[in-house]
Amino acid sequence: MKSEDIDKIIAEAVNDSKKQSRWHRPERGRSTSIQSLRNVLNTVFMLGFVAALVVYFLWPEQKVLFFGIGFGAILIKLVEFYLRFMF
Repeated sequence: MKSEDIDKIIAEAVNDSKKQSRWHRPERGRSTSIQSLRNVLNTVFMLGFVAALVVYFLWPEQKVLFFGIGFGAILIKLVEFYLRFMF
């Protein structure tokens, strides 16, 4: 084999591996309504997380409120996680 042939085979293998990356799944025609719902849920999760941090630092004696907001935000994130992998 010539070195040009080897270089060509390596270049093709690199291109194929970029196309079939396990980190970047190709879009499967996802519904825009599911995607927009996921975006809204992510935004609500982030706001809940920030609200939990504010409660934790401004009112340290309000542990029940902090845990309630924090667990609520995590529950919203779990719903978004389910939607991401199922649809």
